[in-house]
Amino acid sequence: MAKRVLTTESGAPVADNQNSATAGVGGPILLQDQHLLEKLARFNRERIPERVVHARGSGAYGYFEVTDDVTGFTRADFLSEIGKRTETFIRFSTVADSLGGADAVRDPRGFALKFYTNEGNYDLVGNNTPVFFIKDPIKFPDFIHSQKRDPFTGKQEPDNVWDFWAHAPEATHQVTWLMGDRGIPASYRHMNGYGSHTYQWTNAEGEAFFVKYHFKTNQGVRSLSADQAAELVGKDANSHQTDLLQAIERGVNPSWTLHVQVMPAADAADYRFNPFDLTKVWPHADYPLQRVGRLVLDRNPDNVFAEVEQAAFSPNNFVPGIGPSPDKMLQGRLFAYADAHRYRLGVNHTQLPVNAPKAAEADNYGRDGLHATRYGSRHDKNYEPNSYAGPAQTDAALGAPLAIHGWTGTYETAAHAKDDDFFQAGELFRLMSEEEKGRLVANIAGGLSQVTRDDVIEKNLAHFHAADTDYGKRVEEAVRALRED
Repeated sequence: MAKRVLTTESGAPVADNQNSATAGVGGPILLQDQHLLEKLARFNRERIPERVVHARGSGAYGYFEVTDDVTGFTRADFLSEIGKRTETFIRFSTVADSLGGADAVRDPRGFALKFYTNEGNYDLVGNNTPVFFIKDPIKFPDFIHSQKRDPFTGKQEPDNVWDFWAHAPEATHQVTWLMGDRGIPASYRHMNGYGSHTYQWTNAEGEAFFVKYHFKTNQGVRSLSADQAAELVGKDANSHQTDLLQAIERGVNPSWTLHVQVMPAADAADYRFNPFDLTKVWPHADYPLQRVGRLVLDRNPDNVFAEVEQAAFSPNNFVPGIGPSPDKMLQGRLFAYADAHRYRLGVNHTQLPVNAPKAAEADNYGRDGLHATRYGSRHDKNYEPNSYAGPAQTDAALGAPLAIHGWTGTYETAAHAKDDDFFQAGELFRLMSEEEKGRLVANIAGGLSQVTRDDVIEKNLAHFHAADTDYGKRVEEAVRALRED
């Protein structure tokens, strides 16, 4: 086999990759050494801005296979028949830490899934929890600032974390999830995934339904205690990445079963709480899980940077039959995610192989910009409408319209009969075993007891008391004991 020749970026062969050109033996390096300058300049530019959130992640390719008929609810083609398979790419991630952070930490996990459908890419960007800390996107930058490194101390501060939660009573439900047993998954394979938000499905007859996605792990849910996680981080900070990579390489392909909860659109207005509130779940007794299909991961990326770091998921990437709901947090993400990718990767990030459609073709009038690779033929126009057989609109809406009314302004969401920030957190606590309750209380007290201001501690304790009397009492006693030590 012929030996491959090392070349420069322009394709010229490299004569010497071990020694820089100098002015004589031992002399200074010459500016004319193009290969040296190119290597150093490229090295300086190898890193792109990391994600503000979800920076640390792992990914894999796979497929989604439909196992049950859902055509009564959606006309999405990739869900149109039992047995149909669609190629997918998934990115798992932690939320708060930086790209170099450890995997086995107490943090929500991102569960971002790209379906390469024949109607274009559909991105479902969720977490491993069915709820979130806040319900309005205007609070998101402040929330993330409170959870990340303090600008003065340069580290995550319990004062900041708990001070924000003290002023966000709606976070109590998600805090209960995070501090409970599922707060540190044993691996990405051993956790569930959720769309978290409410989405709209529309069937072929134009009927609209609101849905929530539940990906149930077929490996079983497994989690780590705080002590187990600390030990694992010391052994392998990349534990989740290692586990996912090695499992797929061994042919042990992780899988999840997708279920959805389906709410007829007419039910939403009179439901007992706001069904578009991201801090709440829909009880299964009201809207049971209905099986849709299974997700299987069977191929590792060839290059983590190209395919995991540059993967871009945007909740506004819908396909016919699937669309948004009035969920405020979702509405904010429709802009924010795509804009983040334009900043990190450039306006043409959708042309990168991991982001480009695979079963469909992107055909539009977007041209030029940094890293553009799609120009069309020399006769293609870059405007519309035109008289040159360019692509034209379909006049077929992706989903059903959402009714709106009233005056513009900044409003609190209208209260439903049983809107409450604490009830579901209490319900979750009461579902736990005594052992689970003990670990939950210990995890909360371990962080809350480090807060330096008594008023912040009291505000947080009030939230747990409001969720459940026993819950609040146990946390209060555990915090007091730790502070007296």
